[in-house]
Amino acid sequence: MSRPARRVVSLVPSLTEALAATRPDALVGATDWCTHPADIEVTRVRGTKNPDVASIRALEPDLVIANQEENRELDVRRLREAGVPVWVTRIRTLDEAFASMRRMFAALGWESPAWLDAAESAWSTPGQDGRSVAVAIWRDPWMVVGSQTFTGDVLSRLGLVNVFADSEERYPHVSVPDVLARRPDVIVLPDEPYRFTADDGPEAFPTGRCRLVEGRALTWYGPSLLTARSTLTDQLA
Repeated sequence: MSRPARRVVSLVPSLTEALAATRPDALVGATDWCTHPADIEVTRVRGTKNPDVASIRALEPDLVIANQEENRELDVRRLREAGVPVWVTRIRTLDEAFASMRRMFAALGWESPAWLDAAESAWSTPGQDGRSVAVAIWRDPWMVVGSQTFTGDVLSRLGLVNVFADSEERYPHVSVPDVLARRPDVIVLPDEPYRFTADDGPEAFPTGRCRLVEGRALTWYGPSLLTARSTLTDQLA
């Protein structure tokens, strides 16, 4: 890009927050699922899986930010065919998150922000927790975090052992007996993508085994990583 990007559309909630924290005046469009920061005022371009190509094109963005897991290849292709430049990220580990965001800011022609350095520093040392965990992300049908996921790497960096890390699938379908057969010390129930609550989720498992956590701390990359480690450590205690 010959000059710093002045108009950016984000199709990734985590990266919307990263862009808004770095250069809010440049963020002109985001999905309906982009909820942080709460006060962003941008054009909404529908969801992560069904973005409105016409609306995005009308915003005349210098760059659209997408993600391999969050967004569909079909939508990326349609945007590019419409003449809209798209930057696609691939993030499955904390290290990939930090490196990918630095590349993204470079592609935008922006300097890497100080918060990114601070977030990387916050996760620079391995944790020593040692407990085994299973992380549910959906119910009816039940789904858990399997292998090669960003969430799995966050767990590992905290010193936790994901009992489904050996799964061939990234998010395998399981039953409650499947989970219990792995004998996790803790069953983690985040509030997204499925909104587990004290009345919805823990009742399926033995008393005292479940911990409700902030899903954003467990699954988002961006400024949330500044506080995610301390948040998860407290909630999993």
